[in-house]
This record gives sequence, C-alpha cells and structure tokens, in this order.
Amino acid sequence: MKKFYLLLLSLASVQAFAQTADLKKIAAKKADSLFNQTVAWRRDFHEHPELGNREVRTSGIIADYLKSLGLEVKTGIATTGVVGILKGGKPGPVVALRSELDALPVTEIPHVPFASKVTTTYNGQQVGVMHACGHDSHMAMLMTVAKILASMKGELHGTVKFIFQPAEEGAPAGEKGGAEEMVKEGVLENPKVDVIFAQHIFSYMPAGTITYRPGGALASVNDMKIIIKGKSSHGAEPWYSVDPIVTSAQIINDLQTIVSRNINLKENPAVVTVAAINGGSRHNIIPEKVEMLGTLRAFSDADEQTLITRVKKIVTNIAEANGATAEVYIPYSVHYPVTYNDPALTTKMLPSLQQTAGVGNVISGPPLTVSEDMSYFQQKVPGLDVFLGGMPKGADPKNVASNHSADFYIDESVFPLGVKTLCNLTLDYMASKQ
Repeated sequence: MKKFYLLLLSLASVQAFAQTADLKKIAAKKADSLFNQTVAWRRDFHEHPELGNREVRTSGIIADYLKSLGLEVKTGIATTGVVGILKGGKPGPVVALRSELDALPVTEIPHVPFASKVTTTYNGQQVGVMHACGHDSHMAMLMTVAKILASMKGELHGTVKFIFQPAEEGAPAGEKGGAEEMVKEGVLENPKVDVIFAQHIFSYMPAGTITYRPGGALASVNDMKIIIKGKSSHGAEPWYSVDPIVTSAQIINDLQTIVSRNINLKENPAVVTVAAINGGSRHNIIPEKVEMLGTLRAFSDADEQTLITRVKKIVTNIAEANGATAEVYIPYSVHYPVTYNDPALTTKMLPSLQQTAGVGNVISGPPLTVSEDMSYFQQKVPGLDVFLGGMPKGADPKNVASNHSADFYIDESVFPLGVKTLCNLTLDYMASKQ
C-alpha cells in the first residue's frame, strides 16, 4: 500500500511539472508578444520620473492597471506603495514579486526622445529627476508579469503578491519609507509571504545574461556624517587656530587603513569612502568647522560593526590629539542590511534561471558593493534577487555609463528575458511545493 501511495505522489509530481512546463511556454510567448507594451510603459515612466515618497502619478498608473486585471489592490502603503494580490485557482504558496517605484535626483543627459525633463528641489537645490537606476524598467516588466500570470489565474497553484515599493533610493530627510517601512506596515502578511523574488537591471552586464550570487550579494550600507570643530584664525597665523582642515586630512588618510588592516579581505570585501568635505570660505581664513560625508559598505554584520567602531575611534582620537572635537553620526540617514540571497533557495531556483536564459548565460558573480533595501524583505522571508544584464551586445563594460549616472542607458531588448525570469521563478517555485 505504501508503494502505491508513493507511486501516486510520483505521478502527481510528474503531472504538476508537465503542467508547469506548458504554462511556462505560454508565458514565454506572451512575454515576447507584449514587448511593445512593456517598452511603452517603461518609456512613459522614464519620461515622468518621481522621487521617493513622491511617486503619486507612477503608483496611480500601476494601481489602476492591476485593478483592471482583477487583482485585489492596496495603495498608500509606506506612503505611495502599491500591492496587488493575485489568488490562483488552486492552493499553494504565496510568492511575492517586487519592483521599486522611485527615481533619482539626477539631471539626465538626453540620448533618447523620452528623456526626462522633470526638475524639482532636492536638499535645497534645483535638480533634474531621472530613472538612472532602472526602476522604470523593473516596473514595466513586473506589470507585464502581472498581466501574464493573471491570464492563467485558474491554473496557478498559489497566490502572487506584486509589491511596488517606494523610496528604494532612500526617503527624503525627516520621512520614513522604502522596504523597511513596507515591512513594518505588514506588506508580507495577509496573506503571509513564503518567498520573495526580484531582479535588478545593470547597465554594465551584457544583455541576455542573468547574474546571481548565493549569500551576501549586495553590501550593507551606512552613510556617515563627521563634524570636526576647532578654532578659527587668520590663515597667516595658524598657530592661533585649532585647524579642522588639517585634522580632517589626517582623519581621511587614516580611515583608509580600516579596510586594509581590520577586514579579512579573503572572506569579504568592504568599503570606506569619504565622498564630500566642506569647510572654509576664504583663502586666508582657517575655519572653525569642517563637515564630511561618506559611506560604509560590508557583507557581514560583524564587518559592518567593525567599520562603524573603527571609524568612530579613529575620528575621535585624531580630533582629540589635535585639540579639536568630533561628532560622528553612523548611520546619518541611510542604513540597509546586506542583500542576502538564501543559499538553499538560490540552489533550488538555479535550474529555472538556466532554463530561462540558457546555461551559458547564467553567471555566478562576485559580491557587488552597491546596496539595495530588498534586504529588509529578505530578513523576514527567504528571498532571491538576481541581476539582469542591460548592456547592448558588443559594448565595453568599462566604457558604458553605470547605474546612477546622468547618461545611464539600458538595452530594452532584454525586457522579455526579465519578464520570463520572474514568471518562471514563480511557476517553478509553485510547482516545487505541490
């Protein structure tokens, strides 16, 4: 009798995977046929970008579209976030798929007819607004995925939760937002999410490729603000001063020893960068104060704490040795944990990636020192964030504009691959739970 039941289970499993294979073929055809629609959505979002927590037009378009597909739609989550819930016709797990909504305070160098002309005030300065990180592409592809999966609703073994998240690049000063806030507001509950998938497009990875990394894939980030206070004097009489500029120069040099002397680089990379230094207003006046801004990146909690501890100690001690005082704020306004791809989930879904893009186009890549607040979702449920190549074939990755640059460019021909990737991850995961 036991063998009989095992045989029935085996036959059911074979049937489930056969049905999934058929659904994946349908999804692939629809991804190709909907290419023009995906491009149109992307170009519209690109031409009308909105900064974090200000994505009113963007979220409105997405919410209306998800409603038109018959999804249960929730809006206003973490200010402007949108969630669409697609309940399949058969029982199964809850799979979340996530995209970001926000653009960056970057003035676009126009290379395309749909370039952004939007401007706004950011941190007191008049700036352009641009989708310089691919979030416009992510939204367009996920909307296409929603259309495809909604069309096969009756055959889905489970529920799909489409999460469109605001303020991935960070909420404005004094505001809350992003994935952390969405988690606090219960986006992973009701229904409770079992697994979450996402993809991020990169301009320097070849079109047609998918890069993945189990474990720490993207670094944690802590921004920092350092204030050095000394004593002002005439530049011709520095002996009457406590010079915050000289003190800051010593601090900047010594901060560079943290990575080379305190982090085991055989295990994980790390970054300590001072990106801005502001002090003084005239050639012959030593100022009273200098302010510095920077960023810390790490791939483990232990390394993250090492960076923070060492920065504070170096800054404080050098300032004291020079007769100055120091204030150190870490994080100052932004902290994202390590984007951690669950190793077991990554291994489980690797065949799905390889079938979608071709074995030779699926690449196990190195850790990237950029950061993503997808990490907050992954702290709560197993997650996998993969990287979609968006660089035109034949281009030199050393010469293309990187993400966050004013002439950032994406090859739109990769959109069907991105759509198929999210569809197949969803369908294959559901099949694995039958």
